[in-house]
Amino acid sequence: MQIHEIKQELNGLRKLYSETMSMTNKEELDKQIKELDQITYDQAFWDDQESAQKVIKRLKGLKGKQDKINAFMVLFEEIEMIADFIQTDETMLEELNEQVEKFIMMSENLSVELLLTGDFDESNAILEIHPGAGGTESQDWANMLFRMYSRFGENQGYEFELLDYQNGDEAGLKSVTFALKGDNAYGYLKAESGVHRLVRISPFDSGGRRHTSFASVNVIPEMSQDIDIDVNEKDLKIDTYRSSGAGGQSVNTTDSAVRITHLPTKTVVCVQNERSQIKNRDKAMQILKSKLYQLELQKKQEEISSFRSNSVSNSFGSQIRSYVMHPYAMVKDHRTNVESGNVQKVMDGDIMMFITGYLKEHNHA
Repeated sequence: MQIHEIKQELNGLRKLYSETMSMTNKEELDKQIKELDQITYDQAFWDDQESAQKVIKRLKGLKGKQDKINAFMVLFEEIEMIADFIQTDETMLEELNEQVEKFIMMSENLSVELLLTGDFDESNAILEIHPGAGGTESQDWANMLFRMYSRFGENQGYEFELLDYQNGDEAGLKSVTFALKGDNAYGYLKAESGVHRLVRISPFDSGGRRHTSFASVNVIPEMSQDIDIDVNEKDLKIDTYRSSGAGGQSVNTTDSAVRITHLPTKTVVCVQNERSQIKNRDKAMQILKSKLYQLELQKKQEEISSFRSNSVSNSFGSQIRSYVMHPYAMVKDHRTNVESGNVQKVMDGDIMMFITGYLKEHNHA
């Protein structure tokens, strides 16, 4: 790389740096951290444990963002310094290339994270997967998606919690509910809500024919127990049943699993991960309140969307993403046109490209 090429690249990096930094107000971020830090020094801070934990969690999230921004700023300063030295010492060219590559990747990740400014983006995510029509085919596809999101959670360092799992008739699953817990879990995974379509040669078809299967994914934020939603007990139908886990193994020999149906909205929540029926009921009520809160938000959003021509219904005829394994290999997101030819890598949890593509486009819509 010649000196003039280095200067050109540096100009491009300066523009990228400026664009990324313009997405955040660092002074305001530093101020918020300082104010929350001061609160923790109050002698009465831990008197209200629940309130204190919320402050600590908020502070941890803000400090994490601050650390990433500071690291990004330091890296840019290092690149400018190395670029100056290269004019007299070209042996540092390899180091410059490495740092530039690192800078571009850091800018990409940081710019996406800075888009996560929604009310619940910092929350844990609760995912529900349901197969579409098609019996074993779609039930197996739903299970493949369950594995994909589990692997994505592992890659991101999220904590996994299985809340409910209903086995399929011959293979796969009839429904699954699970939580992925970690920084901005809902902020990222909200991009995955919708219908997912699979095209493949069926392993269950002796004739080796090609099949198309559908499964729906619903993602809601895990909200705190004190969420302000008024639920009338008369509107609830509560059933208990015996738990059974993934693969058919017995989780419990008592009727500890809980199913709560909110009759007015026909919203159903099942939880069976705890051995205690009371704990499962409490968790189910928490998830139900989260779902009802989301329904209220969606109603308001639909009122706004009714005035827009680009509103798309979330039905089995309007999939958000297709996963094609035959006659060619391709995963394509229909909302953003982001695609990958490595289907296996995607099924192993490498879906961040689709998430970032959605978040960027959605933010500028």
